[in-house]
Amino acid sequence: MVPTDFKTLLQRFYHLQSERVETYLLFDEGHEAYLRTGPHYDFDHYRQLVHEITKAFSGISKELLEIKEKLHHQFDRPDLSEHIDKLQNKEKQKLELTAKLQLARQRAQDHPEDDGCQEEIQEIKQEINKNKDALSEIMQDFKYDSEECE
Repeated sequence: MVPTDFKTLLQRFYHLQSERVETYLLFDEGHEAYLRTGPHYDFDHYRQLVHEITKAFSGISKELLEIKEKLHHQFDRPDLSEHIDKLQNKEKQKLELTAKLQLARQRAQDHPEDDGCQEEIQEIKQEINKNKDALSEIMQDFKYDSEECE
């Protein structure tokens, strides 16, 4: 349930972002555990993890979109709802990069002789770092813009 009070809405927004960070940590830990089952990977267990992670991210995104709508229409804060739009786009990109990195890590583990795998991992990590910087900037902008009316 999305709160109706502005301050509570902002608190919920920050809580959801924290949940998203925690979900990424679980996803990374789960993938590490999956890699340890190689070369005969426990794909069923990993598939279940991916399903649960997807469900968690979907719930977070759904609630963030509800917050975005409330900020835009109920509180007349299109600036804040625009930040959430940008955030959602960058988070989607981060999830795609994370999946790409996981595949590259498995390839590197399966083919240790292939130096190209390590290069690909480094490139993806750089993209993820740029993405994280952009996410931090969006969060800073959101924080700044939301505090100016308190």
